[in-house]
Amino acid sequence: MITEVSGKKVLVRVDFNVPLDSNRAITDDTRIRKALPTIKKLLDNGASVILMSHLGRPLKKLNEDGSINIAKFSLAHVVDHLAKLSGAKVHFADDCIGPEAFDKALALQEGEILLLENTRFHKGEKKGDDEMAAKLAKLGDIYINDAFGTAHRAHASTTTVAKYFKPENRSLGLLMETEIANAKKLLDSPKRPATAILGGAKVSDKIQLIERLIDFVNFIIIGGGMSYTFTKALGGDIGNSLVEDSHLELALQLLDKAKDQGVDIILPSDNVIADSFSNDAAMRTVPSNEIPDGWEGLDVGPDSVAEFSKIIKNSKTILWNGPVGVFEFSNFAKGTNAIAQTVADATKLGAFTMIGGGDSVAAITKAGLEDEVSFVSTGGGAMLEFLEGKKLPGIEAIESAEFVENANG
Repeated sequence: MITEVSGKKVLVRVDFNVPLDSNRAITDDTRIRKALPTIKKLLDNGASVILMSHLGRPLKKLNEDGSINIAKFSLAHVVDHLAKLSGAKVHFADDCIGPEAFDKALALQEGEILLLENTRFHKGEKKGDDEMAAKLAKLGDIYINDAFGTAHRAHASTTTVAKYFKPENRSLGLLMETEIANAKKLLDSPKRPATAILGGAKVSDKIQLIERLIDFVNFIIIGGGMSYTFTKALGGDIGNSLVEDSHLELALQLLDKAKDQGVDIILPSDNVIADSFSNDAAMRTVPSNEIPDGWEGLDVGPDSVAEFSKIIKNSKTILWNGPVGVFEFSNFAKGTNAIAQTVADATKLGAFTMIGGGDSVAAITKAGLEDEVSFVSTGGGAMLEFLEGKKLPGIEAIESAEFVENANG
């Protein structure tokens, strides 16, 4: 990250897309706290910091009259908490572009922060609009992208804006650098045995990830809704469980590919099933391939947990992406909680453990174990795409030689 910033105005893309309750209070400030090292480093080195972020999808949830619901989606809700966490004076601009943003950026003093209003209030953000990006670029002397969670989006504030800064005046932030370094530990030189734990609802969401993982892990543990597609493909009875019938043949192809390359795909041997999708449903445990009609699998069973745990504890590199059950329901969270604890135990035994974004982050946090694993990614979809081997526009833009002359030079 660029650190020669004394007297400079540094424009930083962060990911402050934090969850808010009905009173607009922050319920989880993880994303803000993860951005603090970059922000504080810049302030300590004599910069004034201008922050850009989105919050939610305001253009998809307009008021009845077609106007933007500013009260719901304004980043003004973040100002006081950011000031408390950073210890700096935080100003707020009612827009991310326009006269007020420019004037407040111009007046910003060393050691102070200016938080701009939600970038997604403008259609040009998601379109990667050049005009919007150029206006954003006029606010700072240096551009830093520290929003890994949006690095897979070619938006105006994450990608297009970078080309309005010379290569020496743009860089990744500390969080982005950390995310990439930890992902490369997994991809480039994993200590073995290497194990991936994949959950979530759909095989279709993880096809490319599974194909990539087959190239460098020893074990792939599959749980959650996606496991029932594999079980059905193998001829098992899955009752009313979630399934993608259009991907049955693909599931068999993935199993064959893994076998050919000496990779073990481990499916649940038993499941906790329910007679409805509810925490209060009747429940019992059955073999994974013997789920009766009218019942659906909502968690992995105790035999599966035991088998999974044995593999995890013997592994030296572990990726976890996705819960293995409906962990939002307390009665069906035992499997996911057991995985969380076992991953934490493996970390204590010396394994490198990475929680690969998305719901698995929520699961490890809910279990109170986020500080007991090696690395928790903020990336979600971005980390998934990075692990799949895709180029992320937010990273590519920083590393590109492209430059469009503007007022900043």
